[in-house]
Amino acid sequence: MKVDYIALSIPIFFILIGIELAYTFYKKLGYYRINDSIANLSQGIGQQITGLFMKTVLFFGYTYIFEHWRLFNLPDTIWTWIILFIGVDFFYYWFHRMSHEINALWAAHIVHHQSEEYNLTVALRQSWFQSWFSWIFYLPLAFIGFDPLMFVTLSAFNTLYQFWIHTRTIKSMGFLERIINTPSHHRVHHGTNPKYIDKNHAGSLIIWDKMFGTFQKEEEEVYYGITTPLASWNPVWANIHYWAELLNTAKKSDSLPDKIKVFIKPPGWFPAKLGGFKPAPEIDILNYKKFDSSYSRGLILYVLVQFIIALAVGSALLFLYPKMDIAPIICAATFTILTLLTCGALLENKAWLKYFEFGRLILSLFSLYFFKDIAIFNTLALTVITIQISSLIWFFYIQNSLFHVSETPSI
Repeated sequence: MKVDYIALSIPIFFILIGIELAYTFYKKLGYYRINDSIANLSQGIGQQITGLFMKTVLFFGYTYIFEHWRLFNLPDTIWTWIILFIGVDFFYYWFHRMSHEINALWAAHIVHHQSEEYNLTVALRQSWFQSWFSWIFYLPLAFIGFDPLMFVTLSAFNTLYQFWIHTRTIKSMGFLERIINTPSHHRVHHGTNPKYIDKNHAGSLIIWDKMFGTFQKEEEEVYYGITTPLASWNPVWANIHYWAELLNTAKKSDSLPDKIKVFIKPPGWFPAKLGGFKPAPEIDILNYKKFDSSYSRGLILYVLVQFIIALAVGSALLFLYPKMDIAPIICAATFTILTLLTCGALLENKAWLKYFEFGRLILSLFSLYFFKDIAIFNTLALTVITIQISSLIWFFYIQNSLFHVSETPSI
């Protein structure tokens, strides 16, 4: 049986985030901002939801090669697991490195780097589309003959390992810095400092970066994010904005070869007509300022409640979808994504959100019809309906204060 270890780890993720948040709040370190954290977690929820529609297809691709074209019948021994662990980490390095060196791949991976903070919520900030191509890098393992369930298990644990390294609270780890990927190494990877860009692509073992010349030790202070800040809390725009930039560049390019190169060249490449390659700029420390927004505390409370609703629905979907029909799956997934979009739009005080939010809440009430055959819903139906109607009334009363702002709450 295929077990979704990442979904099962969600409660642990939030416990550890809570511990780090409490520690940084006690120490007054300022590593967390409400808007940034909600944006990061929204990407994680969205990635898990959109992944539901691709997991079976991607697993089938690996399985098909294993069943029809594998070269060896490998025994289920500890040595096979160890070799596969090394193999998964090796191919992860190359997938990750190529995601920084090819524009079309960077267009998906860029989502993980958009946050200008660095804390455990950033670990959950994942692209909604990256898994659509990342699996291709691991197909040599299927040809060799590594069992699909073994591969899925170790691939999941390779991902889980990387959660804890997204923190500023752990400094140097001494001797371990030479072998494994650590918070210090990964902070470098998330830096926009020119000397840090495209360095430390490792998953679990930092040895690959040292072997292939992409290692950089943490030295000067790290400035996080991407060289051209996203400047948005919109989770949908975060996943498509770089594609829009590439398409716009391709449109401005004269020749067909240049239009193609826009997608296969490294980030920063432009045709000669558009100025040629543009290296990452140095950090202007004196004028450096993170993207932020201001809003009333009442609005923040509404956003938090809607985010918790999206988190609850998304989490329920991850565990119940094998027993659900396609219609309620699509409804629940759409509701979750639209609720996350609402949270991002509210944090940016978008004018169109007033009409969008009324429509979302009203449509959500009608969509409940598709859940009538799900046993657990029949038990919670009255609660769900009450929450949605309460949200509708609540939003009606706060809408007029949307653009009357005060100091941004920090955590």
